[in-house]
Amino acid sequence: MKSRGFCRHRAWYATAIGLSVFMVAPAWANAVGEEERGLEIATEADQRDLGFGDYRVELEMILRNKHNQQTSRTMRNTTREQPDDGDKTMIVFDNPRDVKGTAFLSHTHKLDSDDQWLFLPALKRVKRISSSNKSGPFMGSEFAYEDIASQELEKYSYRYAGDETFDGREHFMIERFPTHPKSGYHRQMVWFDKAEFRVWKVDFYDRKNELLKTLTYNDYKQYLGKYWRADQMDMVNHQTGKSTTLNFSGYQFAIGTTDMDFTSNRLKNAR
Repeated sequence: MKSRGFCRHRAWYATAIGLSVFMVAPAWANAVGEEERGLEIATEADQRDLGFGDYRVELEMILRNKHNQQTSRTMRNTTREQPDDGDKTMIVFDNPRDVKGTAFLSHTHKLDSDDQWLFLPALKRVKRISSSNKSGPFMGSEFAYEDIASQELEKYSYRYAGDETFDGREHFMIERFPTHPKSGYHRQMVWFDKAEFRVWKVDFYDRKNELLKTLTYNDYKQYLGKYWRADQMDMVNHQTGKSTTLNFSGYQFAIGTTDMDFTSNRLKNAR
């Protein structure tokens, strides 16, 4: 995600199309239609976040039921950028005791189904997450497994849906439609600010095309003079009344990870 703690956008084969438009004319001047314009916006957002390499960040996950009763968990997220594919991410839970040592690994792919594994200490085994379960909840939260994989551009088709101003910012609105047949969503509506192409809100529509969840991003900070990350993400499930907040802190970039740090064999000994 862009925070990009759990979600992040990646380039695809149509990037060259979007870049050619940007080089020839001012933004959107040559946009031909809603689909092309939507792709250009998503591509520009992706291009602005390429090249970060890797990072580690601490997280607090706050789970709330429909009565607003809450529980919290702490965990660590380590992400490594892949130049020719989706990101690799390792998430390790530290507290409370009942989830301590639980570890999740995701290898996001641009075109193929993502590879995801979950290590459960109580069972002492690594469980592979099948593609048919990607729409299921991640560790009881309102984030699905597919939400916490990096959001590669190839995973969607796009349509420009207009502009909207809120919280003193002007935004582009684009619809994106998952291409994977087992996605839990029919479509998503995404708001990018016009100044920095940061995501501020995403509406998720279920397979019946009914509003399911809304994700909002808050308190962006810039790192390395280029990369924007939100300190907070809130996911609200409109159909159940439940919600999940993720608080991010202590971002560290250029931590020197290798691909060997993101293998399923590392899950049992993740610290």
